Amino acid sequence: MTSLVLEQPTSSPANPTTATPPATIVLAGATGALGLLIAHHLRLRGATVRALVRPGATTKAEAASLRLQGAEVVAVEYTEAAALTAACTGASCVVSALSGLREVIVDAQTQLLHAAVAAGVPRFIPSDFSADFTRLPEGSNRNFDLRREFQRRLDQAPIRATSILNGMFTDLLTGQAPLILPGPRRVVYWGDADQPLDFTTMINTAEFTAAAALDDTTPRYLRIAGEVATIRGLQTAAQQATGHRFKLLRVGGLGVLATMIKVTQTLVPAHNEVFPPWQGMQYLHNMLSGQAKLAEPLDNTRYPGIRWTPVREVLAASK
Repeated sequence: MTSLVLEQPTSSPANPTTATPPATIVLAGATGALGLLIAHHLRLRGATVRALVRPGATTKAEAASLRLQGAEVVAVEYTEAAALTAACTGASCVVSALSGLREVIVDAQTQLLHAAVAAGVPRFIPSDFSADFTRLPEGSNRNFDLRREFQRRLDQAPIRATSILNGMFTDLLTGQAPLILPGPRRVVYWGDADQPLDFTTMINTAEFTAAAALDDTTPRYLRIAGEVATIRGLQTAAQQATGHRFKLLRVGGLGVLATMIKVTQTLVPAHNEVFPPWQGMQYLHNMLSGQAKLAEPLDNTRYPGIRWTPVREVLAASK
């Protein structure tokens, strides 16, 4: 038996612009923060959204939000190939916003990929949404290694793939990424204060992803950044957002950060957590070293109408 449950949307697509049937986009990880935003922007663009959720999540607030947006809600286990294939049937693109470790990023996405291929879906957007992990050596970032492993499987599949790389989510600068410290008014960093860094808000990433999902001409990679800023640029943005003076605090070189990562992994391994402290430190090392810098020119202008949110506005809104 399968656990496929299909619920029809409760509202019609917003502002339909053509008489042709709207494209159907299958969205995995639809109840996550990024997934909900992608669903919203797909609906704004007139798409039919088929949101995949775990059977136990159908009664949660996130599933209710998807229904209110007019998305179809499909409850399915990823291990049930027939049900997953049925859920993908008729879609023009499968978008994955799944988040997790190996059992999700590699295993569940592979099951989703196989279902998309079996259903004849022409395009697949994986859950990459990050700095440019393709430029990093193996072992430099646990979560990026998992994405690279799935990437190898995706590139061998008979389906057109597009990865969207957006640097760091700007939203993380308001708390989770310990670069800007509003209390002591410091911008903390390792290495070079003039190294360019890529930042994109989650909303901008979702908006761009929705446009890409409806564009059947996308290349293998699309690279976007709401703002490219150095550590000194973050200092200026923090001062403009708060009206207070911020000082730079260089903790040390990148070698010091690498040592801190190893010590933290030893003291707080937390290998079953998606974002343990050392994982965030690995991400910072990748960015501050310049290895994960997005290649330019960026693809920001591919879809006119997207207003890119600068770091300053994100910091100002969090006050």
